[in-house]
Amino acid sequence: MKRSFASDNNAPVAPEILDALQRANDGDAVGYGADPWTASAVRRFKEHFGDATEPYFMLNGTGANVVALSCLLRPWEAVLCPATAHLQVDECGALERFAGSKTIPVESADGKLTPESVEPHLRVGHEEHHPQPRVISISQATEFGDVYDAAELAALCEFAHARGLLVHVDGARIANAAAAFGTTPAALTVDLGVDALTFGGTKNGLMFGEAMCFFNGCGGGQAALFARKQGMQLASKMRYVAAQLEALLTGNLWLRYAEHANAMTQRLYERVKRIDGIRVTRPVRCNAIFATMDRRAIERAQSESFFYMFDELLPEVRWMTHWATQPEDVDAFANCLERAVSSRA
Repeated sequence: MKRSFASDNNAPVAPEILDALQRANDGDAVGYGADPWTASAVRRFKEHFGDATEPYFMLNGTGANVVALSCLLRPWEAVLCPATAHLQVDECGALERFAGSKTIPVESADGKLTPESVEPHLRVGHEEHHPQPRVISISQATEFGDVYDAAELAALCEFAHARGLLVHVDGARIANAAAAFGTTPAALTVDLGVDALTFGGTKNGLMFGEAMCFFNGCGGGQAALFARKQGMQLASKMRYVAAQLEALLTGNLWLRYAEHANAMTQRLYERVKRIDGIRVTRPVRCNAIFATMDRRAIERAQSESFFYMFDELLPEVRWMTHWATQPEDVDAFANCLERAVSSRA
């Protein structure tokens, strides 16, 4: 099968991760996390994020987001998030159903929140007729492929904490964001005051597996244990989740995968920005490119290599790379796009 540019979810499992799974697949092990692989993975998270970190391993990203937020909220409390956030758009109301808490979408042209965009939502509805804001949830990297720099995120955390709010980061692509800045996931989260993080693995080489991390005593403990079980995210064979995450955080494997994905997107960007008939619409910061093309050109390109339409009205498409994308894949796809927009196509 030719390489897909639709999503990093389409990527194969990285060989080092498969090796880790194979090593874990040796004999019996106590279930539900009482195994040496889970203990080792917990140590890795503490090495990366600090000793006060409480990591809990999960099966998928929606589950990790929902369970983590449910630990921070009471049913009458709400989450403020960008109107384009995965939590708001692509999780089928899972938080509302599971936790009974509402998401409040905040309009944002670039998919990022600022103190100025959040503040109006804190000035209305303080009586019992309205859900009460408690958590600000952002995505790093964002759904538009952009990133919050350290100053932006520190300002948002300071704003939130001054008003008694908590900050959660949906880090499905936290590795790509950190690689874009040449820094660490901790430098973009706990070091800046973030209270809870969903640490992504599936989009960065894993077969399955994410982690929810609570920092400095916020939301962990028994609440997280019981919420994870109720949320159907407690894996009986936890060693297979933990072994993957432990491998990802060993020897900066997470960084190698993310840097490669980002570099392949930059290679694609250098090609497509010179093609007449393609206009890149958003900043290219991580492993995603957004662009507009003629509808007929989109159809011609999709007939050769599937990718997603992101906005039907413009129309705007999204192209993504991942750890396994190779330079020759990028060049072949760029050639496909060039043919598609050509008058000769």
